[in-house]
Amino acid sequence: MPPRIAGSPADRARYDRATASLDAPLAVVDLQAFDANARDLVRRAGGKPVRVASKSVRCRALLERVLARDGFSGVMSFSLAESLWLARSGFPDVLLAYPSADRAGFAELTSDPKLAAAVTVVVDDPAQLALIDATRAGGRRSEEVRVCLEMDTSLRLLGGRVRIGALRSPLRDPVRLAEVARAIDRRPGFRLVGLMAYEAHVAGVGDAVAGHPVRSRAVRLMQSVARQELAARRAEAVRAVRAVAELEFVNGGGTGSVSTTAAEEAVTEVAAGSGLFVPRLFDHYSSFRGRPAALFALPVVRRPGVGVVTVAGGGYPASGAAGRDRLPVPYLPAGLRHDVREGAGEVQTPLLGRPADDLLVGDKVWFRHAKAGELCERFDALRLIEGDRVVRTVPTYRGEGRTFL
Repeated sequence: MPPRIAGSPADRARYDRATASLDAPLAVVDLQAFDANARDLVRRAGGKPVRVASKSVRCRALLERVLARDGFSGVMSFSLAESLWLARSGFPDVLLAYPSADRAGFAELTSDPKLAAAVTVVVDDPAQLALIDATRAGGRRSEEVRVCLEMDTSLRLLGGRVRIGALRSPLRDPVRLAEVARAIDRRPGFRLVGLMAYEAHVAGVGDAVAGHPVRSRAVRLMQSVARQELAARRAEAVRAVRAVAELEFVNGGGTGSVSTTAAEEAVTEVAAGSGLFVPRLFDHYSSFRGRPAALFALPVVRRPGVGVVTVAGGGYPASGAAGRDRLPVPYLPAGLRHDVREGAGEVQTPLLGRPADDLLVGDKVWFRHAKAGELCERFDALRLIEGDRVVRTVPTYRGEGRTFL
């Protein structure tokens, strides 16, 4: 699909100047774009705090940078090991947004008062509480575990025969959520402090896909219905759970739905992370327009013929259902495209288009990844760019020796 956000020759010149002394492959973050995206997320949140999703950043230095800004508060993490690492590193508020079966991690969490105070874990099944309890060390004080209930946000149509949304929590009905909340409240060693509900079919699905007007209208209609249904059900669920426990937070949303989710009275905070880097899957939204901030460069290593160059590496597909939209795309110089028969290769990637004839061996081609933080699993460092200078080099999670999933 063609991009709605096109790179400019001026941006290419800036990035080339900034990295002229550096060999590709390499990854960069344009700090001007990153900070502008952060300001836009805060604006769209309308005064409610934004919890930054670490899976979309995967770099401690950038997490610290964004959390230092007004309007951001707390981290939404993706694994228990990561949560504990961040808490030990000084992050005081970490919400683990996915259930875990990391027994060693839970044993550490329940035995350390600092970690137990900083980390909240999501649950949607009493069996998860039993797993945590089984890790508690006998004969020693065991810390109270902060827990957050997750509710299912999917849209059900035709009497439930059609489901739209991610397969996440089994807890959908406010009555059932209240039942599990009471089970937590009765169970020693746990404290229910939050409720979260991530509407992936609204926050993570673009509604303005270039070249697909019918599909885009259908997505907008679905999302309009989904938002209304979820807002009513979420408000009812919050009332039901608050009757059991005094909640510290109700978390919802994602980059694509910050403004609409924040507008719900029942929601106290929104989550976002991809909106900081703005990968290519977030080009196709009518509600906002971000600035691509995270890019990677690959070097030209061959010129096989007219209108063709080959770059080293490039096979960095994103997670999700396999398809062309999961591939990184050449961004600068504008006008290059993948060969549909080869795509993005493991060790080399051919690129087609008229700009190829102006590229020399050793030149850089700049790419955008399909999703946000997964790029950092390929690179151990990010070069932070201001204007046409690299002002700092910071390690990614991988660069710090951390590969959590």
